[in-house]
Amino acid sequence: MSNIKYIYPWQSDIWQRLNQDGQRLPHALLLHGRAGIGKYDFARHFSQALLCSNKSVDGNACGVCSSCNWFNDESHPDFRLLSPEQESESEEEGAPAKKTKKKTQISVAQVRELNDFLSLSSHRSNGLRIVLIHPAEALNLASANALLKVLEEPAAGVVFILVSHQMQRLLPTIISRCHKINMPVPDEKQSLAWLNAQGVDHAQQQLAYLEGSPIKVFIEQAQFKQRTETWRLLSLGRKLEPHIAAPALIASSVETGIIAIQKWIYDIVAIKLGQQIRYHLQYVNALQALAEKVNLGRLFEMQKKTNEYRKLALHPLNHELQMEGLLLEYTKIFQS
Repeated sequence: MSNIKYIYPWQSDIWQRLNQDGQRLPHALLLHGRAGIGKYDFARHFSQALLCSNKSVDGNACGVCSSCNWFNDESHPDFRLLSPEQESESEEEGAPAKKTKKKTQISVAQVRELNDFLSLSSHRSNGLRIVLIHPAEALNLASANALLKVLEEPAAGVVFILVSHQMQRLLPTIISRCHKINMPVPDEKQSLAWLNAQGVDHAQQQLAYLEGSPIKVFIEQAQFKQRTETWRLLSLGRKLEPHIAAPALIASSVETGIIAIQKWIYDIVAIKLGQQIRYHLQYVNALQALAEKVNLGRLFEMQKKTNEYRKLALHPLNHELQMEGLLLEYTKIFQS
């Protein structure tokens, strides 16, 4: 949810704390916590507010000044975003049908390109400049060391905001130079209230499946219909026909299909071991029926196999054939 116009309800205490009168802002903030709780949206909203020339009493950006217009147009001269970029597989200008692939790292070149930005003064008198890095764990060793040099000798009037889903992957020396903020995780009541206010259907079911992340539910709600079909097929157990089910499970991506099987099996194991299910609240009866017929040894083997398949999910394999093989193994774990 880019260019968000508000903070999420579960972030209000953090927002008030950062906007206390007279509080001196650290030169580097590290917003860390689990994925899907709105850390990046918070960071963008805070960045816009810091740059706004007419923000409100509670610290929110006005949304209409020239600074806010620049920010919303992704053209603010005092703001830089560092994140993994799209790169082309062909560098030849005018090359036909160039393919792009998603980068997973922030390069050292991207960090070094900040030098000119950091050497300039703000476009507003006594103004700030903001560098937002998301996700911070996308920094590789070279780019992390380059950033560390910048953080060790921070330029005047520059605030770094790092957003991290996996803080343990950051260099300890970078963490030590940041003011750490553990971003709050909404409880189920807060999440459901917010999702219902956004008009999301089947909010509780989706929230359970997406491990309590209301932001993921909101973003991925269009996929709920496809997930429902996946769950229907998996409910067939031994009667499932792999060649028919495979295309449905990889409709979004093979990784999405494998994750669906992993979570489904997790709940079967939970029932088999007398524990509460976690992901499929509305399918408890179907899962109980499958648990009664499952061979526990084969079930654990199936768990291992799905973990192995997930590692191969991004490889250029025949994904439909791969999924058919996995679903065939799934049908064999049930006794007739």
